[in-house]
Amino acid sequence: MSATQILKVETPKSDEINTGVSEEVREQLAKHLSVILAETYILTIKSHLYHWNVVGPMFKAIHDLTEEHYENLFAATDKLAERIRALGHRAPVNVQEGTLNLTIHLPSGGMPNAHDMIEDLVRSHEMISAEMRDMVAYAGDNADPVTEDLLTERIAFHEQAAWMLRALKTA
Repeated sequence: MSATQILKVETPKSDEINTGVSEEVREQLAKHLSVILAETYILTIKSHLYHWNVVGPMFKAIHDLTEEHYENLFAATDKLAERIRALGHRAPVNVQEGTLNLTIHLPSGGMPNAHDMIEDLVRSHEMISAEMRDMVAYAGDNADPVTEDLLTERIAFHEQAAWMLRALKTA
């Protein structure tokens, strides 16, 4: 079952939207953006947890990089939620891992070592970037350049974050 089948997007009754993007397209985009928003939150928290708990010779580099990342990710949650609202839907209020079919998860079983933190963050940034690509194409194919641009910007961030984290592994 896909995340869009699980997620019910609430549409305020009073909103009349006539932007040239059909109601059906706006609903699909809102569903997908809601999943990306939830995953962005999880990645924000994960990056912050790793920022606080990293130890070892790579402490300073990982500590500083994860701070940059969680600050960017937190700002992105606002942009994603506001885009969902602009599409005429409410931002999700129940962003628990069990309610959506998410691909990004918080660490379980204790805090990983620095090497595993980097691996996990690289994997998370790559997964969310890959998920956004289909959405970019769908938004572009359905006359929504605003969502397309927002997601393109986010993909660029996630790809750069993954690249920088991968570069730490060779240090």
